[in-house]
Amino acid sequence: MTGPNDSHALRDVRSAALAPLPTRAHRSHVAYSCTNCGHWQRWFPTAPPPACPVCSDVRNELPEGGFGFRTAAEVDALVTTSWREAVPGVQEFWCDPVVGLGSHGWVLDTADGLLAFEAAPWYSADALAELRRRGGLRVLASSHVHGFGGLWQLQDELDPPVVSVGVEDLVWTKSFRVTWPADEQLELAPGITMHRTGGHFPGHHVLHDADRGLLFCGDSLKIDLAEDGSARALSAHKAFHAQIPLSRAELRHMREVIGALEFETVFSPFEFAAVTTAHVRALIDHMLAAPPSAAPVPMDVLSTPRTVFA
Repeated sequence: MTGPNDSHALRDVRSAALAPLPTRAHRSHVAYSCTNCGHWQRWFPTAPPPACPVCSDVRNELPEGGFGFRTAAEVDALVTTSWREAVPGVQEFWCDPVVGLGSHGWVLDTADGLLAFEAAPWYSADALAELRRRGGLRVLASSHVHGFGGLWQLQDELDPPVVSVGVEDLVWTKSFRVTWPADEQLELAPGITMHRTGGHFPGHHVLHDADRGLLFCGDSLKIDLAEDGSARALSAHKAFHAQIPLSRAELRHMREVIGALEFETVFSPFEFAAVTTAHVRALIDHMLAAPPSAAPVPMDVLSTPRTVFA
């Protein structure tokens, strides 16, 4: 849980000008993007990294022909960054063509300024200018490594005072500096709170916007969309590519955390749709009542009550 003074302390950090930090050692290293998954690493300027830790992890697939990497200049020349208002108060950023996993970045209007959750793989000069025009970022956060995208670039360019990910996932943050590691809960702006779900990754967090009824679910949920953009099915998994299901204990913890939050729209790192708290509770109850599976469950099935077996 967030400590009794955490919300006030975090607000003080957001509103105060931080003292300049010493030059960060990693600024002298080169940022490389994996051509398979898009994960960014800081490495030596003389040669690219020998491997990608995200692709080497059980949750991702290895590249077919060996590891390859692009520099920031090569990615900038390859892609166009676009943005739009996804719903009132939330901007969506993405890249064409798709880079790596193709994550999207979400930027929320808050009472304390702009809050970015997840990140697009790259932010062009125009996209960065748009964020500067709107006052820059006060908070930068992510659910887990699959949503990091160009988060390192946003920190380098915009230097938000608060950069937060789950403390248990710090092992993945070599390309940027975390200023506020999150425990079980952390309020990032008034009414907007990170909650640790674990499961997919030990430090995996979701972001809940209580006032607007929005849940930024990271990879705690996967939304399959119909042609009209509505949710066709939901699933949850430990590893999507490998189709490894969550354990019973992980599902129960996820239900306890997400099931207590009220929301009507869910944003993953890739898309958003009208998905409610009741839908997610029904998904987890369905999964607990069946043999372990990471398969999608149709939305119409989720409207049928199921008996839960622990």
